Amino acid sequence: MDFKTITDATTKVLITYLTYQAVRTIAEQLSEMDPKQSVWFRRFSGQTAIQDGEEYLQRLFAENPAMAFRVMEVRAHIAETIADRLPELTKTGMRQANQQQQTQFMERAMQLQSPESREEPPEIE
Repeated sequence: MDFKTITDATTKVLITYLTYQAVRTIAEQLSEMDPKQSVWFRRFSGQTAIQDGEEYLQRLFAENPAMAFRVMEVRAHIAETIADRLPELTKTGMRQANQQQQTQFMERAMQLQSPESREEPPEIE
């Protein structure tokens, strides 16, 4: 298992997700404070998919550098806010999700093996 590759890919996904959250936050703020800019920003973001946060920012810089800097500032703030808690929440969340999947599997397995499930259905006359 190549943990460096996994770590790099996870980091890229997280950065893209934080970019997406920053865009949502800014779009919401703009709708309240600057409706005209909000329309432009929502249109731009709708036409420019955020599949890659860095590519999205490059395109935004070409159109509106001030808005690109704002997205970077907001995503950095979000990252700083969650960074300390993220490792433990990830580990805890993974353990809980795994436990839930195992429990559901065992429940299904027990239903398949129960005596009631092995009986043939009664004949209808």
